Amino acid sequence: MDEEEALRPLLDDVIDGREGCFCLTSSRDMPPSEALRIYHSKDAIEKLFHSLKSEIDIKPVRVWSENAVHGVLLIGFIAQVMISLTRHFVKPVKRMSTKFIIAALQKLTVTIVSAEKGIKRKFYSNFNHINKAILAEYLPDT
Repeated sequence: MDEEEALRPLLDDVIDGREGCFCLTSSRDMPPSEALRIYHSKDAIEKLFHSLKSEIDIKPVRVWSENAVHGVLLIGFIAQVMISLTRHFVKPVKRMSTKFIIAALQKLTVTIVSAEKGIKRKFYSNFNHINKAILAEYLPDT
C-alpha cells in the first residue's frame, strides 16, 4: 500500500463537504449581518495586534509594570496610526505591508556636515521610490 492509499480512509473520514466553512454563533439575539460585522471588526483588531507584535516590534509585556505597558502600547499605537495615515495619503504605499514601509524608512541616512561660519550642509542617501513618495513634501528640491 502506498502513501496515497493509506491516507484515503483517513481523508474519507475527515472530509464531510464543509471544509473552508464555519458556523458563526452568538449568545445574543442579533441579525446575521450584525454578527458578521462584529466578526469582521474582530479580524481587523487581530491584524492590528499582529502588526504591533510582528512589524512594529512590541515585545511581550506580561512582566512589565503597568505604566511601562501603557507607555509601550501608546507608542506602538502611534506608530501604527502613522503607518495607516501614510497608507491613506501616499498612493504608492496604499496596499503595502507595514513591514516594507518600515524597512524603506529605516534605510534613510542624513549626513550633516558643518562648514565655516556655521553653515551646515545636509546629504540625504539611501532613497528608493517608497521613501521618496512618503517624504516628498519634506525634502528639499534637488
